[in-house]
Amino acid sequence: MDTAATPAFVAADGLLAQLDLLRIEYAGPIAHVRLNRPAKRNAISDTLITQLHTAFVNLPDAIRAVILSGEGAHFCAGLDLAELVERDVREGVLHSRMWHAAFDQIQFGRVPVIAVLHGAVVGGGLELASACHVRVAEASAYFGLPEGQRGLFVGGGGSVRVPRLMGVARMTDLMLTGRVYDRDEGVQAGLAQYAVADGAGFAKALELAQRVASNAAMSNFAVMHALPRIADQSQDQGLFTESLMAAVAESTPDAKERLRAFLEGRANKVVKS
Repeated sequence: MDTAATPAFVAADGLLAQLDLLRIEYAGPIAHVRLNRPAKRNAISDTLITQLHTAFVNLPDAIRAVILSGEGAHFCAGLDLAELVERDVREGVLHSRMWHAAFDQIQFGRVPVIAVLHGAVVGGGLELASACHVRVAEASAYFGLPEGQRGLFVGGGGSVRVPRLMGVARMTDLMLTGRVYDRDEGVQAGLAQYAVADGAGFAKALELAQRVASNAAMSNFAVMHALPRIADQSQDQGLFTESLMAAVAESTPDAKERLRAFLEGRANKVVKS
């Protein structure tokens, strides 16, 4: 990507500027949300999970894609164990559901999210990454689920999302043995779609975000919301849901104009880059 073409990001204002554990910036239709606890390897505290939820619920209407990254040497080292306190069963369920609400807002929010992964992507950090739609992994990235060694079980949606990326058997291995995947193993297993050199993750994510932001909004919405649900349905139900979603998407004014542009030779054809 030509760095000279990189747009200037400006800091968020209003409510999102008050979220002190995040750094949020905008450049046109793209938002950059950074976890901002580098001294803690961006470990997720209760305050941080609440701020993530708030940020994604309150994205400005003009935003069409989000880049999610971590400040410092790591994307996210998971749950902040310093905040782990004794909870009864009810409190434990509510705590887990707080994480679910935040990560659901990322996966099933308004716009696609592209994660830049470097350093530690472990435990809750991997759960967070798995809630994103596209993942770019730098060479330093490594993946693990150490909950088994901590006497814990995933509670941020990992048991649902991570097997959909890498399969139950691979996730079982990580949790039972404490195995850690390097970047290349993670990409091969499906934990990331793009592999780049250290320091190149944001540029690649920005390139992808610009493409995503240029898509029809309803098409992006269908990919985010319908596709994962269709994958969980029977073939008959999935095909029917697909028909409904296809009819909705193609009926929008945006889709009709894009089709006219293609038929009139005003749109680019698909070519291998």
